[in-house]
Amino acid sequence: MGKLTHQEFISLLLAMGAMLFFARLAAEGARLLKLPVVTGEILVGVLLGPSFLGHLYPTLFAKTFPLFGEVGVALDGITKISAVLLLFVSGMELQMQLLVKQGRAAVTTSLLSLVIPFLLGFSLAYYLPGSFEYIPNDGLLFALFMGTAMSISALPVIAKTLMDLNMLKSKVGMIIIAAAMFDDLIGWLVFSLIISLLGKGREVSLVLLDVSVIIGYGILMLTIGKKLIDKSLPWIQKKLSWPGGVLSLALSFCFFSAAFTEYLGIHAVLGAFIAGIAVGDSVKLNTKAREIIHQFVTNIFAPLFFVSIGIKINFIAHFDASVTLIIFLLASLGKITGATLGARAGLFPWRESVAIGFGLNARGAMEIILGTLALQVGLINETIFVALVIMAIVTSIASGPVLRWLGTGRESVVTRY
Repeated sequence: MGKLTHQEFISLLLAMGAMLFFARLAAEGARLLKLPVVTGEILVGVLLGPSFLGHLYPTLFAKTFPLFGEVGVALDGITKISAVLLLFVSGMELQMQLLVKQGRAAVTTSLLSLVIPFLLGFSLAYYLPGSFEYIPNDGLLFALFMGTAMSISALPVIAKTLMDLNMLKSKVGMIIIAAAMFDDLIGWLVFSLIISLLGKGREVSLVLLDVSVIIGYGILMLTIGKKLIDKSLPWIQKKLSWPGGVLSLALSFCFFSAAFTEYLGIHAVLGAFIAGIAVGDSVKLNTKAREIIHQFVTNIFAPLFFVSIGIKINFIAHFDASVTLIIFLLASLGKITGATLGARAGLFPWRESVAIGFGLNARGAMEIILGTLALQVGLINETIFVALVIMAIVTSIASGPVLRWLGTGRESVVTRY
């Protein structure tokens, strides 16, 4: 493969410039409408992609966003790096101490909000795969993925929604965050195992080896790795240039960890996710440094990733109303029911339990990243992917208004500790 020609390099620069520019406009519009920013970024991708621009002006679309050849490879590489960095930042949102502190309510809510939607998604996909208008190459792996997709939440979206509603530090808010952390952690571990099984078959010895490697690497990074980070961060933040030192070393750590898990055949995003947990969970990390890393990734790489989704997929051609409705109902029924029953088992009143259920139902960016990776490796087709994206957006938009309504009743859900 040769290097980019003069014209191809110009095309790459124009594509990235257009993606960032229009994504920013859409993001600001979404903020004004109090919608998740990812909604605007994906909408821009749909408008700039084959669904609209490519359909109305195919020549202009092909010249602005060449999806094949050298430029297409470069854009694909940037998209994959963006996914790695997004999972790193998402991992930084997790606080392991919070999971431990919430006690019984966090345990019951986390488990039921994970198990019930997983079983619903797995059962329907395994026993009635025709419900999704799709014949999978491997029925078991497809069912495992659908169970995982129904189980995962979107911690960044959930945290932002709770902050906007002034509920982040409430009893309900803390349980929602703790359960979302647990669901995302287990969900990405299971998904990484599914990815590894795609290339290695389902021999018992290989499955056990993959499980051991995933668990062992996570434990190593969150114990010894975290201690090393705690000891080195004060020196890095004091002795090296600010903020470049901590930013460059944190991202290099992310890439090294991602490269290691990719080498093992698990997936780069798991390494980035675990690295993010190790870095973000450190009490030694400067608050400003955390914010700089977050802003850097979410304002540059996140828009490139989410806009690229709409540019690569024709949402109109691959939209199926029945599949979308099934996935939306399956995801919402499983997550809301599971989280509500889990919160009730944790001795929360019914109103607060329902609020927790709807709060955890927001899927946002995490669901979309999960679906993108599954599409890339052939676990799902474009129709299911489009349905997952729509489900993620609708559940993210709906969670805020429902939480706001539940919080205005006589039995308020914003009781403080």
